[in-house]
Amino acid sequence: MRRICLTLPTNRACTPAIADVGEEAADAAGEFGVEVHLLILDSSEVSTFADHAKAVDELPAVPNVIVHHLDEGRQRDFLREVIERSGHAEPELLLDLMLPDAVSYGACTNRAFLLAAALGCESIHRRDSDSGYQTLDGTPVFPVHHELLSLGRTGADAADGVTENTLDPVHGRKPVSMVGGSFVGELSVDVSEIKEADPGIYHDVVSLWAPPEWPAEEVQGLVQESFIGAGTEPFSVDRSVLDVPDIWRLDMCNIGFDRELYERVPLPPATDTIGSDYFLLHVVRHAPLPAVVHNRHIVNFYTAERRTDSGFTAYQMRFVKFLLSMLYLHPVYFDLEEAGPALLDPQHHVRADTIAGFVRRSTSEDRAENIRRLDVIDRRYRQLGGRYAEFADHLMPLRQDLLDRAQVDMEHFALLIDAWRPLVAASRAIGQTIAPSNGPSIGRA
Repeated sequence: MRRICLTLPTNRACTPAIADVGEEAADAAGEFGVEVHLLILDSSEVSTFADHAKAVDELPAVPNVIVHHLDEGRQRDFLREVIERSGHAEPELLLDLMLPDAVSYGACTNRAFLLAAALGCESIHRRDSDSGYQTLDGTPVFPVHHELLSLGRTGADAADGVTENTLDPVHGRKPVSMVGGSFVGELSVDVSEIKEADPGIYHDVVSLWAPPEWPAEEVQGLVQESFIGAGTEPFSVDRSVLDVPDIWRLDMCNIGFDRELYERVPLPPATDTIGSDYFLLHVVRHAPLPAVVHNRHIVNFYTAERRTDSGFTAYQMRFVKFLLSMLYLHPVYFDLEEAGPALLDPQHHVRADTIAGFVRRSTSEDRAENIRRLDVIDRRYRQLGGRYAEFADHLMPLRQDLLDRAQVDMEHFALLIDAWRPLVAASRAIGQTIAPSNGPSIGRA
């Protein structure tokens, strides 16, 4: 029986999301006859974890749905064993990259990748704790439907599972490596308040994530389209397109990957950096590999914590680090685009060593552009006043450290790509017994 991993990483209270994703797991098992490993990676504090454990216990028992609810202690134990078996020369650094003390969107998903490998899963399907599902006539519309129709099949074979096939036949023998949708609801990045206060300042700030060499009209288009997802149109009928994907309308709360992709290249492990988990979308786009883009969009919402002063400061710092990361990521994206088909070996597998080389080369970029980005943020946030001016004061003494951190993040990403295949092999070889929260333990030889 085909095994899949449906994963929900969280560091916040999200009992409704656990119930919702449990329902999606049951739907996948019932509709497609797969064994679903529902993997909840929980970095919440103790009382919230206990609430989540109760929510897990209350999930209905469903044939072929196995739930794993892991706190950071159990995740760390797993990682230590995997890293030790991989034989890496810097085990403590590697452990810190996989399970840092700070928030890391890439690292939490990388942990899910390794655990999925240990469980023998053929694909991974990620959801987020600050999102929910749309409904049609009172019934949730689950993205896993499209993901399981296509992931791992060749482009040619996947054509019968979509409503529109625009894939060039030259890619027909390649595997569908990614299936995704977008979101409706609030902006994916918490900058709507800036837009409402001053559209000009919003333009200047959001445009900082564009490549500096782009012409003004392209930057304007980016600003207009950034962070809005699929807008507000509610789901009414399935639409799905098979092609080399337009990744602009994909979101990591609504994504599925085939193991042949994520077992070769991890995500950047940068901490406190929004957008650090989108790297594989660019790999798929430029390799190029077939993918399916569908309209079963997730509903995005903001948690109450973002509205607090501490939540505001933390999120704005993640946004700034995202902008600084672009100094290094844009050259890598350009290298991926230029390499194109050379990114794949004859078996259509991604060449991780080539990508690691691109990442490592980017770390020599001149920091002048990032200094300019910080200058613009400082000036424009002070113009906004209030808590934005206070955040500019908070940011000022951190500038040098932020510049250094952005470069080190990419150096660490290159290191992790080099270490990744041995880590995946160790995960599979260990056959880690991850005691589920329902049913018997799963062990693999």
